Amino acid sequence: MARQQCIGILGGTFDPFHEGHLGMGLGVLDTGCLDRLLVIPSGDPPHKSCAASAEDRWKMVVSACSRDKRLCPDRTELDRSGTIYAVDTLHELQKAYPGASLYYLIGTDTLLTLHLWRRWEEVLRLCTFVVCRRSQEADDASVAGAIRRFTALGGHFLTVPVTPPPVSSTEIRRSLAAGLEPEGLNVSVLEYCTVKGLYGTPGRLEHIDEWIDALFAALKPSRFAHSLSVAYESKRLARLHGVDSLKAEQAGLLHDCAKCIPLPEMRRIAVSRSLTDDEHFLENDALLHSIVGASVAETDYGMKDPEVLEAIRYHNTGHTGMSRLAMCVCLADSIEPLRKSYPFLEKARALAEQSLERALLFSLESTANYVTSRGLYLHPRTRKTIRWLKSLPETSEA
Repeated sequence: MARQQCIGILGGTFDPFHEGHLGMGLGVLDTGCLDRLLVIPSGDPPHKSCAASAEDRWKMVVSACSRDKRLCPDRTELDRSGTIYAVDTLHELQKAYPGASLYYLIGTDTLLTLHLWRRWEEVLRLCTFVVCRRSQEADDASVAGAIRRFTALGGHFLTVPVTPPPVSSTEIRRSLAAGLEPEGLNVSVLEYCTVKGLYGTPGRLEHIDEWIDALFAALKPSRFAHSLSVAYESKRLARLHGVDSLKAEQAGLLHDCAKCIPLPEMRRIAVSRSLTDDEHFLENDALLHSIVGASVAETDYGMKDPEVLEAIRYHNTGHTGMSRLAMCVCLADSIEPLRKSYPFLEKARALAEQSLERALLFSLESTANYVTSRGLYLHPRTRKTIRWLKSLPETSEA
C-alpha cells in the first residue's frame, strides 16, 4: 500500500516573495515531514491590498522557487475569482490531491489570530498546521496556550524548529522605492522588481512587459531565473568597469532567449536564416542557442542594437575583438549569483572585481581545460578568444 502523501501549503501575498518566505518553506521541507510544498500566491486576499499585480507576483514566485524541485508554485488562488479565503483553497486542494494529508505553514503571529479566519473551525478539520517561529513577538506561553485551545476544538498542530530570516516585505518595498538594494531578496526577484519598475523603482527598459512575458513563456523556470540573474550581474559588472549598464542588462536578459527551443527547430531557424553552416554548431544546442538567440532577439524582441546582439551572439564562446560589453555578458553568464558552485567559480568572481579581461580569460581557460580533459568538443572560436585575450595589455602580468 502506497504511503499517504504529505503536501505542505505556503500561502501569502508574496509582495514580493523574499528569503523569509523561502527560508520558512525550505526549513520545513528539510525536517523531512513533507514530500513537497505548494507555494500559493494570494489572488484577492480579504485583509490586504497588493502593490504588484497578481501575474508579477506569480512570476517572482516561480523564479525564486526554481532553485529546489520540492517547491511547487501553485495558481489555485490566482485563478479563482472573488475574495480568497483559506477554507476554500483547502477544499480545492483536497479535490486536487485526494487522499493526501495537507499541512498549512504558519508563523506564530498567524497562529495567535487564527480565530479570525473565515470558518476557522472548519479550517481546523481540513489540515494540520505547521507552526514556525517568525519572531520573538509571541512568547512561548502564548504559543503553547493557543495550540492547546485550538487542539481542544479539533485542530492538529506540528511545531518545527525553523526560524526563517527576519525579512519584512514592507521594508523591502520601502528600500526599493528609495533606490536601495535591499537584503533578503533572491537576486532573480530583485532584478525582476527593478527591471519592471515595481515598488517605486524606475523602470528602465523599453518594451519590458512584452519581453518578460515572452521570456517567461519561452523558458523553463530555472532558465528564466538564470536570465534575470545574468541581467543583474551584467549590469553590475558594466557599472563597475565603465561599460553601458543599460545595454549590458538588455543583453543579459535576452542572452538565453532561444535556449529552450528544441534543437531541430533551432537548426531550422539557423539554416533558413543563413546563420551558420558549421556542423558543430548545428548539432549542439549548447553552442547553437547563442547565434539563434541573437537572431530571435532581433526578430521577436525587436532588439536592433548591434552591440547588444553581438553580446548575445558570442556569450558562450567569446570571439576575438569582442567588446567590453560582450565581455560583461559572457562573464556574467559564468559567475552570476545563482550559479551552483563549480571549480574556480570564486576565483573568477574575485578577478571580475579587478579586471574584465583577466576574469574572462581565466573563466574561458578553466572551461577549456575542463572540456578538453574530458575528451569533449571545444569550439575553435573559444581557443582563438583565449589567445586574443592573452595578447591584451590588460591580461599581462604586472
